[in-house]
Amino acid sequence: MNHLQKTRTAAAWMALILVGLTAALTLPGCAGVGVKPWERDILAAPGMQVDPDPLVTALDEHIYFSKEASTGGLGTGGGGCGCN
Repeated sequence: MNHLQKTRTAAAWMALILVGLTAALTLPGCAGVGVKPWERDILAAPGMQVDPDPLVTALDEHIYFSKEASTGGLGTGGGGCGCN
């Protein structure tokens, strides 16, 4: 192993150690982040949900796929007549 290869190997180890130390020092900083009990009512509001009204979403998807005359999609098959 020549001098250049030893230098590259040492640099790679130093970079690995630096990444490890950075991760070890920064990741525990996220441990204190959380939802307080008095904040849970705000996060449970219907407007904060991923799908606030599943029935309206299902109806909109049905209309979209019926008009597009497409098959497949979000777990449904069908044609353009809307009778699927």
